[in-house]
Amino acid sequence: MTDYVITMESAWIVHDVRSLDDAISIAIGEAGKRLNPTAKYVEIETGLMGCPYCDESLNCALVVANTGLVGLVLEMKVFKAESEEHAQRIAKSVIGKALRDIPLTILETRAIAESRPKPEGRSEPKEKRPSSSKPQGRSESKANRSGTSKAGTKTHTRRR
Repeated sequence: MTDYVITMESAWIVHDVRSLDDAISIAIGEAGKRLNPTAKYVEIETGLMGCPYCDESLNCALVVANTGLVGLVLEMKVFKAESEEHAQRIAKSVIGKALRDIPLTILETRAIAESRPKPEGRSEPKEKRPSSSKPQGRSESKANRSGTSKAGTKTHTRRR
């Protein structure tokens, strides 16, 4: 079973806005409110499209007669899906339930990692064996100079 990242595009209509920035922020806010209780793990961004003349990226938003149309990009991770189509159906179902009456289109599906099967038996942690060798020479004198004992408490030593 594989984990996937599903990227979807949606069109959001915003009424009574005066500027493009207002339309974008209201659309992201409303989508976040609808997704928050059930699917708060979905990332929301504004869509970008390329200008056909200069190839510069532009916001996917338009305001006409105080009504805005904003293109949003929604990204969601789907874990342990059987196939790409299965992951797409899961993402559309989860996001579609939260954003009723909002059109959704799948833009991209990426596999991120193979899920590892759980080991059948638990292995016990290896016990540490106490080392019988003592620190020699220089490292022992460093420990004594720092003023800490073996138990980790501070000791007071006087230098002569």
